[in-house]
Amino acid sequence: MYGYSNSQTEMIEEIKVKRELMIKSANTFGFTSDETIKYSQELDELINEYHRMMGQASSPCEEVRLAFKQTIMIWPKVLV
Repeated sequence: MYGYSNSQTEMIEEIKVKRELMIKSANTFGFTSDETIKYSQELDELINEYHRMMGQASSPCEEVRLAFKQTIMIWPKVLV
């Protein structure tokens, strides 16, 4: 698991980078490739860690919410 002392902005940037890696892998190797799944799991860990870190905040950062929604939107393509 990731142990963060990073700032909120650094975590958001890391989430964005991991998301892009996952999307590129999915487009190159397919949604069910080992690499894509690895990136997806790492992205899940980052998002979960961010939410734990921000647990006391009144509302989650809009950028992370958007990244999460966009991530969910690409997975239904597996079923097509």
